[in-house]
Amino acid sequence: MISFKGCHFPKLVILHAVYFYLRYSVSLRDLEEILAERGVAVDHATLNRWVIKYSPLIALEAQRRKRPTVVCWRMDETYIKVKGNWTYLYRAVDRDGKTLDFMLSERRNTAAATLFFAKALSNNGIPLRIVIDKSGANGAGIKEVNKILKKYGCPTKISTVRSKYLNNIIEHPSR
Repeated sequence: MISFKGCHFPKLVILHAVYFYLRYSVSLRDLEEILAERGVAVDHATLNRWVIKYSPLIALEAQRRKRPTVVCWRMDETYIKVKGNWTYLYRAVDRDGKTLDFMLSERRNTAAATLFFAKALSNNGIPLRIVIDKSGANGAGIKEVNKILKKYGCPTKISTVRSKYLNNIIEHPSR
């Protein structure tokens, strides 16, 4: 639970301001004007302190309340252009097509795949099965993660299924 002890504004005003700033691309001065129109007189510096203080706490609370994921994931990487630079987008979805995690990387190798799987597992738990395409780096990344899990005494081992057809849900999300 997030503590708002010592705050001069109600909890709902602070949460609304932080949500509005993070959700929409508005400046702090614009947010100050928006809140003033609603009868809340708050300075943009105070809004900045709220965002810095409460956004990590809100993210942790949301992560804690997140529903458990399913036992089968689909994972794929693609090459996209971000701000003029070509990068790899690693993405994992569940069987319903909901995005579990993503990562941008400059390289498509075992180290990048291992880092992505470690990040995804820490945020979503350990699945029983991950469906990947024929990429050797992804298979090697899962093997590395299985070694790490075995080293720390985790009894479950993540199995891999290599099939480009089962990964259609991730490659064609409009289905």
